[in-house]
Amino acid sequence: MTTTFITGANKSLGYETARRLIEAGHTVLVGARDPERGRAAADALGARFVQIDVTDDSSVAAAAADIEAHEGHIDVLVNNAGVHGTHKPADRITAADAREVLEVNVVGIVRVTHAFLPLLRRSANPVIVNVSSGMGSFAATQDPARPESKAVEPLYSPSKSAVTMLTTQYAKALPDVKVNAADPGYTATDFNAHRGPQTVTEGTDAIVELATIGKDGPTGVFRDRRGPMAW
Repeated sequence: MTTTFITGANKSLGYETARRLIEAGHTVLVGARDPERGRAAADALGARFVQIDVTDDSSVAAAAADIEAHEGHIDVLVNNAGVHGTHKPADRITAADAREVLEVNVVGIVRVTHAFLPLLRRSANPVIVNVSSGMGSFAATQDPARPESKAVEPLYSPSKSAVTMLTTQYAKALPDVKVNAADPGYTATDFNAHRGPQTVTEGTDAIVELATIGKDGPTGVFRDRRGPMAW
């Protein structure tokens, strides 16, 4: 039985990823910051809730200790928790605004990965999936034919560029763990007021695929539901 922990799993992409992986036979642990919403999501899914705030060292350590006490290990870590950040015009963005986004989207991944690596290394096939975005791709954001080129996101886009680079560096530095990044694509979620043309099921295709790779699966790749993503 594959045990998977997903951060930010109480709604949208995280919730749908949990649902699909449970359907695929995984034992899923629903990570969420808000206990009430997290428990409600876990109950609806038939999963176990684990409280976690990826911006808080103590919370992340407590989540890892909770899983160690109950499951003893995990096989898959999906770093899905993320924030969009401020909608201010670029000339009004402050350092505090930037810090808020980077603390969740980038530092949060480092914090969680560090805490959960000991649990992952007890698996015969440890896998990490970092949820990145085409909004962090130079190729996508500069291609007039792609929707990413129409958006201006001075904080969110750089944070996702960092997630993808962090992924490739972890993949090289951790040869015993498969570490990959997924781009959900323009999916209808709270992030975009549900304007995205993709369903959450389509948006989780790449996440689910990377979360279910075998021992011969890839590491250090960045892909969406159609295949490898250009940087």
